[in-house]
Amino acid sequence: MRKFTLMLSALAMGTSALRAQTVATFEALSLAHADTFYTNYTASGTDVGFANGMAYFPCVYDAAWGGIWTSGWAYSNMTDSVTSGFTNQYAAKAGIGHAGSEKYVVANAFGGVKVKLTDAAIGHPVKGCRITNSTYAYNSMRDGDGFARKFHNGDWFMLVAKGYYHGVKKTDSVGLYLANFLQPDSNDNYILRTWEWMDLEPLGKVDSIEFTLASTDVGSFGMNTPAYFCMDHFTTYETFDTSTPPPTFTAGHEVAQTIRVYPQPATDRLFIDLPDNAPVHMTVVGMDGKVILTLDNAAPHTEISTTSLPAGMYLLQITGDGRKAAIRFAKQ
Repeated sequence: MRKFTLMLSALAMGTSALRAQTVATFEALSLAHADTFYTNYTASGTDVGFANGMAYFPCVYDAAWGGIWTSGWAYSNMTDSVTSGFTNQYAAKAGIGHAGSEKYVVANAFGGVKVKLTDAAIGHPVKGCRITNSTYAYNSMRDGDGFARKFHNGDWFMLVAKGYYHGVKKTDSVGLYLANFLQPDSNDNYILRTWEWMDLEPLGKVDSIEFTLASTDVGSFGMNTPAYFCMDHFTTYETFDTSTPPPTFTAGHEVAQTIRVYPQPATDRLFIDLPDNAPVHMTVVGMDGKVILTLDNAAPHTEISTTSLPAGMYLLQITGDGRKAAIRFAKQ
């Protein structure tokens, strides 16, 4: 089963060997007993989140209607990977944390959820985290339910992360398929049920990260797929060895940072803005390595029709003036 990780920005290729790291494993957070989860109705309708590692995880509960979890994060040691439906919203499909650990966190991500960096991690890149589906979302995509339909060829469920720095949302994104039914061979379609690494370093320096979900199953009131996912081992950086050269980029050092490829994902058009007026050669390559489109002497502002491209991931290769860039983009 093949799994693809989306990177919706230039591919940063740096070194982390000399950076101090802190891992939020959630193991030290207290739960009364096995197969339970965090609840807190002491301040109904306001943030009653929790900290672990060098990160803060917001959470909101509402005491009305017998008590409901409205948004944010809850830590859990639930092992129920079988029961379908809303009553099992706190369980990971893996049935356990990453690497056999007891605890992990679940996100109730309707409208998105944030992780806020704390202490020495503020203003540094985040290394990444482990991600998997909740049992609730997994079973809904596998079987369908009263609100969402069973997934079939052409469907996908995606987690997208964006960084904030000094309170301003950055333009770059990183994404991970939680379900991918876009494969040429339907036998390769999958719904994620293992803990997969999500690389967050390409987001650069951040003080918080926002996670949102998107799905092909959308109704008149928005996404039908349950907006839940699970996280473990959220890993932050705190220090940098100043003698270490800064990370370089696939586009010849800093060139990739000044090339804009948008929108992400593309629908019928893809726009490319180049940093200067030098003509370049562009190639669109599929994930199977086949060249789909070539453009010679492309202008500083180039528009490519993506109407005929099947939904999925593609690589845009740009060469010219002794420089090279390789930027991935998604077609919806």
